[in-house]
Amino acid sequence: MKRIAIRTFLGLALLLTVKLPMLAQCAMCRGSVESSVSAGDTSMASNLNIGILYLFFTPYIAAALIGYFWYRASRKNKHVRKVQGTGSFAG
Repeated sequence: MKRIAIRTFLGLALLLTVKLPMLAQCAMCRGSVESSVSAGDTSMASNLNIGILYLFFTPYIAAALIGYFWYRASRKNKHVRKVQGTGSFAG
């Protein structure tokens, strides 16, 4: 248990200290969208907005799916314990 906690902490520390160069692309995207919109093409801007929404909702959907499968597994384990008669209370 302690080993998992240490690995998790070290992994999070590594992720927080690493700087990625792709974070600088926001200005490039904004510039390309502004130039395309000023030229009269709005499809690139709408596609970029759809991409932003996709990136926004994907982690929430993944977390919801993990939560659902975890809930389903815990309900199944509770049912198995009842059938076997091995509950958490003696009696």
